[in-house]
Amino acid sequence: PAIAAELGLPATADEWLAARGAELDGRLKRFARRLRRGELEGVELRDGRLHVSPVKAATPPEADALADRIDAILPHARITEVMHEVSRATGFASAFTNLRTGERCDNENALLATILADASNLGLTRMAAASQGVTRDQLIWIADAYIRPETYKAALARITNAHHALLIAAMWGDGTTSSSDGQFFRSAKRGDAAGEINARYGHDPGFSFYTHLSDQHGPYNIKVMSATNHEAPYVLDGLLRHGTQLKIDTHYTDTGGASDHVFILCAMLGFRFCPRLRDLPDRKLACIEPASAYKDLQPILGRRVKADVVQEHWAEVVRLIASLKAGTVAPSTVLKKLAAYRRQNQLDLALQELGRIERTLFMLDWLESPELRRRCHAGLNKSEQRHFLAQVICTFKQGRIADRGAEAQQFRASGLNL
Repeated sequence: PAIAAELGLPATADEWLAARGAELDGRLKRFARRLRRGELEGVELRDGRLHVSPVKAATPPEADALADRIDAILPHARITEVMHEVSRATGFASAFTNLRTGERCDNENALLATILADASNLGLTRMAAASQGVTRDQLIWIADAYIRPETYKAALARITNAHHALLIAAMWGDGTTSSSDGQFFRSAKRGDAAGEINARYGHDPGFSFYTHLSDQHGPYNIKVMSATNHEAPYVLDGLLRHGTQLKIDTHYTDTGGASDHVFILCAMLGFRFCPRLRDLPDRKLACIEPASAYKDLQPILGRRVKADVVQEHWAEVVRLIASLKAGTVAPSTVLKKLAAYRRQNQLDLALQELGRIERTLFMLDWLESPELRRRCHAGLNKSEQRHFLAQVICTFKQGRIADRGAEAQQFRASGLNL
């Protein structure tokens, strides 16, 4: 109850439906009126189907010229020098503590070489052969004693927090918005644990590294997932459990990260969810009032929301939200569990109905605001830039991940992210 009160969730479904219903009714009528008058920039209804004009690039030529000038004067630096400099500035190396004693590693060269072995996909043996002053046995010992998921997370949080505190970081954003996207990495082996095949990426098996990136270009969370899994269940994992000082309130994804369940969970947990929906013109708007109240929107209007299902299972919905907020269970675990039922679970159905309301409100925002469409594209472009950098770093074996175990694969992803 305390967590539900903290999130501002009403005690009954009727309160939620009344407030959202009034907002949705007003928004639908305003949208119909503006659509009829042709007042929506880049949006029109033709032959019973919405047509939305693509977002045009808004970068002035002067900005591109300035970027080229800055690139030309940046000094070349070895990645090992950069890692040492960042370690001195942020102290991230001290986050890697001994599993048994809790003491920090006293051989920073070997520690950074071990991290770089993960990041570059080189592996400990080849990294030792390519490095001076460290041996393979040292790297193996450090990997066993100091490299763990929690130490990688703590080290990344120190870098992210230090970066967020820099005045220049505000040039790119204030740290309140972020985006997430998956990046496919091919596997070097075949077999049950060597990844799965996604036809979108060809015939080779592999994995997807799902990364959350702040508007300041800081990748604050990463998760290894199956190449065939839907990305939506992992969106909230990063938003709720990143362990940094970032105060994210708005999050962008592409179509793969969107579902009605994510819409409602984000709304109830205090996040504004803004996905770029590739198939937006084909998605139907939801309504709580009878569809006859919106005659101009009939071609794009779906069925009414099942208010009775929401009312019956409201207590379960609030309990689920409180559990997610408290960290009792991971959002991806819950969403995958609900999706696994052979027959649709009633809680799953209630979330879906609530999510249809939130998705409709977002779609109306998207259709009415060209600025929102531009901001979403800009946020996702930052994720694409980060993917390009990751490909440059993870180069050995053409970026193919040879590790079979889930933990080793997560180490690769965490090292690359750091």
